[in-house]
Amino acid sequence: MKPEQIKLEVERLDLSEKLMLVEDIWDSIAESNSELPMPQWQKNELDERYESYKKGDLELHSWEDVNNSIRKKVNEA
Repeated sequence: MKPEQIKLEVERLDLSEKLMLVEDIWDSIAESNSELPMPQWQKNELDERYESYKKGDLELHSWEDVNNSIRKKVNEA
């Protein structure tokens, strides 16, 4: 089935059916997550950051602090 045909079929679904379809699609993506390619530069960056973390060279922040910082920046804009 072509993407255009799929889109037409999806448009015929009611909201609850669309939501169930989206959930099924995300589940399918999650199952094949290990198949997603990761560029070598990204692997290298993650390795470097992990090594810095293990050495204690990184300043870590709690989710609460990060969230508050973002909210503060948004409110100032």
